[in-house]
Amino acid sequence: MLRLRGCILPRLLSPPATPLHRLLSAAVSPSPPSFAVEEYLVATCGLTPAQARKASPKLSHLKSPANPDAVLAFLAGLGLSGADLATAIRKDPRLLCAGVETTLAPNVAELTGLGLSRSEIARLVSITGTSFRCKSIVSGLHYCLPLFGSSENLLRALKSGSILSSDLERVVKPNVAFLRECGLATCDIARLCIPMPSLLSISTERIQTAVACVEGLGVPRGSPMFRHALQAVAFLSQEKITAKVEHLKKAFRWSDAEVGIAVSKAPTLLTRTKESLQRRSEFLIYEVWLEPAYIAYRPAMLTYSLEGRLRPRYYVVRFLKENGLLDHDRDYYAAVMISEKVFVQKFICPHKDAAPHLAQDYATACRGEVPARFSFT
Repeated sequence: MLRLRGCILPRLLSPPATPLHRLLSAAVSPSPPSFAVEEYLVATCGLTPAQARKASPKLSHLKSPANPDAVLAFLAGLGLSGADLATAIRKDPRLLCAGVETTLAPNVAELTGLGLSRSEIARLVSITGTSFRCKSIVSGLHYCLPLFGSSENLLRALKSGSILSSDLERVVKPNVAFLRECGLATCDIARLCIPMPSLLSISTERIQTAVACVEGLGVPRGSPMFRHALQAVAFLSQEKITAKVEHLKKAFRWSDAEVGIAVSKAPTLLTRTKESLQRRSEFLIYEVWLEPAYIAYRPAMLTYSLEGRLRPRYYVVRFLKENGLLDHDRDYYAAVMISEKVFVQKFICPHKDAAPHLAQDYATACRGEVPARFSFT
């Protein structure tokens, strides 16, 4: 009876809970503060306000900074700098939601088992984005590390585009198998895909189409230039390739056979702009007076800088010939193809006494200026 009384009496003596009373109670009772995601991304993660606004909708479900704090502490422990952390969060805001014990720590342990150092894993975090919080990253790296030959090569490839987010069994492996059928060794595939990793992420049918195009340009499988040609045309439509071939024919006055010879020897011509090709054509044909066929069989010269190599070396060779310091039969192409060091040794240094100004004039020409002594009439 006494216990019953102790429970009921306080309630009877308490004033009734009117709507006004409840409202006043709510006003004075502290409510848990809401988690300001945008503010956290700027102040703690180092994102810009614009980046934070873009990322915050993906984190709207977060009610506290507990898990993000744990993720940031774990990543900082791997050696990520503040800038690297900001890059990683910008690429994948949901990384802040990953479980440290259930996902991140196990992934790091397995990647360490593959031979990656903590610094390499830290670079991987800032490069890969979404892939790092996925279990598939381990199987992807287990396959890609031997393919690219080293962790450094793989990290270089991942900076250009992540193949780790592609389906390993249905996309990446079939593409590698087809490239091997084309005669490319593993090291060739690595060289092909380090600057262009997305080649392994497209459909095998697209790669087959690109290979057929390369062969149509006169570069057969097994040719030393096959890899370079595939790299040049892999992401060009047939219409663009046709337009580029037609421009080469027009700019250099080449026949179909000559353009085929030039492209088979220097497939990267297909990646040059019309303007750069036109300027080289006008210089080599109308100033150096080279025959179109001569250029077609030596297209490598078209891949060099016009201002930094082709013009300055032409000026030096012509100056030496006109002043009787060089045999008139000396080939301009040979002067273009040698290294800078060898060019200076062969064409500049031997004439210090006869032409003491030549080294300075050559340096001036390499800066895009034309010294008076190089103004030929």
